[in-house]
Amino acid sequence: MDPVRFVNPSGNAAPGGHYSHATVANGFVFVSGQLPITASGKRLVDASFAEQARQVLANVAAILQACGSGVDRLVQVRVYVDTLEHWPEFDAIYAQWAGASRPSRAVVPTGALHHGLKVEVEAVALAAG
Repeated sequence: MDPVRFVNPSGNAAPGGHYSHATVANGFVFVSGQLPITASGKRLVDASFAEQARQVLANVAAILQACGSGVDRLVQVRVYVDTLEHWPEFDAIYAQWAGASRPSRAVVPTGALHHGLKVEVEAVALAAG
């Protein structure tokens, strides 16, 4: 059995708590919930929803790449938005980002998110084959 590997790419801000950005185990990559935070650690609290969504998805893609995976290997994506009104805009941005990949997905309206941000995304993908 392969060992569990914890991944914190240098191109992403350091985790804000006792966790890793991703865990690679049993042929899967488990990406922790990503918020719209830049590599330098700036929280995009005052940014538009679209800018926040693009940053979150860029964070997820960078983490997947650091794990030897990619957007095309996603199997499950969970999206948390502060209000369901943001769902259509997120879906359009997500479709551009994901391209032909259509993993299982849930979009959950949650109310206020951590730090006053508007979107969080977590994911599961296949690790490198």
